[in-house]
Amino acid sequence: MMPGLSLDEILAILPHRYPFLLVDRIIEVEERRVVGIKNVTINEPFFPGHIPGFPVMPGVLVVEAMAQVGACLLLNAPQLRGRLAYLAGIDHCRFRRPVVPGDTLRIDVELRALRGRLGKMWGVARVGDEVAAEAEISFALPDAERAGGAPVSEQPEPMTSPVPSAGTSSEER
Repeated sequence: MMPGLSLDEILAILPHRYPFLLVDRIIEVEERRVVGIKNVTINEPFFPGHIPGFPVMPGVLVVEAMAQVGACLLLNAPQLRGRLAYLAGIDHCRFRRPVVPGDTLRIDVELRALRGRLGKMWGVARVGDEVAAEAEISFALPDAERAGGAPVSEQPEPMTSPVPSAGTSSEER
């Protein structure tokens, strides 16, 4: 087993940035298996609207977190550094318990198949000993030339606010 990955290493592998980076750290890396952590806090940008009075992490974001953890395994390989992996499918997905603020998701992902540019992973997200979600995730690796955009290491820093504030005049924008 190789040591885990720090947040800086994750940011060098994944193109995602706040608010869509859903991996806080990688604690285990093996040849075909990876374990990641997502600390779920009340400050997540989706909680105010999902669900008011009973904040629940959307299931699709739990699956996205599984895909991002899996991408940390896949795209950490020297020959795939700087590449992208696209979500191609979700099968056999089940949500077993809600994920709420204060939960820590432990996400185990196993690479099950990789043939050419297509592959499958099996992911399980747990809170403590309870399974919160599980799914088979298919992915595609586009040709490096067709992936679009700059390599992850050359992407610009994200803007802090993509929308001008309400008090900003059109001339200041």
